[in-house]
Amino acid sequence: MQRRFVTLDVFTSRRLTGNPLAVVLDSDGLDTAAMQAIAREFNLPETVFVLPPSDAGARARLRIFTPGRELAFAGHPTVGAAVLLGALEGDGASELTLEENVGPVRCAVERIDADRGRARFDVPQQPQAGEEIEDAAEIAAALCLTLDDLGCDGFVPATWSAGNPVTFVPVRGLDAVKRARVDSARWEDGFPANARPIAYLFCRETVDAGHDFHARMFAPAFGIPEDPATGSAAAAFAGMLARDANLTDGAHRFVIEQGYEMGRPSIMHLGLTMRSGVLHAASVGGEAVRVLQGTIAA
Repeated sequence: MQRRFVTLDVFTSRRLTGNPLAVVLDSDGLDTAAMQAIAREFNLPETVFVLPPSDAGARARLRIFTPGRELAFAGHPTVGAAVLLGALEGDGASELTLEENVGPVRCAVERIDADRGRARFDVPQQPQAGEEIEDAAEIAAALCLTLDDLGCDGFVPATWSAGNPVTFVPVRGLDAVKRARVDSARWEDGFPANARPIAYLFCRETVDAGHDFHARMFAPAFGIPEDPATGSAAAAFAGMLARDANLTDGAHRFVIEQGYEMGRPSIMHLGLTMRSGVLHAASVGGEAVRVLQGTIAA
């Protein structure tokens, strides 16, 4: 059977930058093994399969796969799929709900032109802190860094999840971020696959003026050596910022740059609202542009 697909570059307005995504539009009849095989064939950070929703109020049900496994939730597939589905509906601006394994995800979509749009989704799960990290030296060693490289505005390494567990590693600046790489011999000690499979480095020093954080992500257990933009990490980052950044009540906006070391610069917009000193709501957004379309026999 020939199934339609579209690829998009997400968290960017320029083709061949940002985070690439494949969206398979005709996914009925595909089982889990077939979806995983197709995701391996595309070999992009994530591939989305669009299915009919179970709730009449939702636009579609999504299943999201990396080349290595299925995810309950991911940010750049949510943004990319929302932009594409909004464009297929022909609306200049719209709101839609996408069913993901994490639950319903509410999205606001704005069409820019025939191939470009922007989307923002409400973080579907309140970010939750994970286990305490007892030995930061193992974290540093797994990234080919030293303890002296760690530290940013009082942040310490910590695991948070808004659907996917992410281990945040604050570092002192761009030099440390650029030097980081996966030490395969030590990786499992610092980032065990069953507890904290995603390493997300961040610092306050940025490449482009006007941005708030520079970030880099590694997830070899997911089949992703490095990710150009990680929306689920941005969603979880809201929890860390709410707890540790001394934010006042009200709305806050942060711009996160990622993917620069890969030659695929990406820009994510994180919004969060504080009430009575705690996180009340968070959203993640960005732009996406269509790149390729065709059919795949599966």
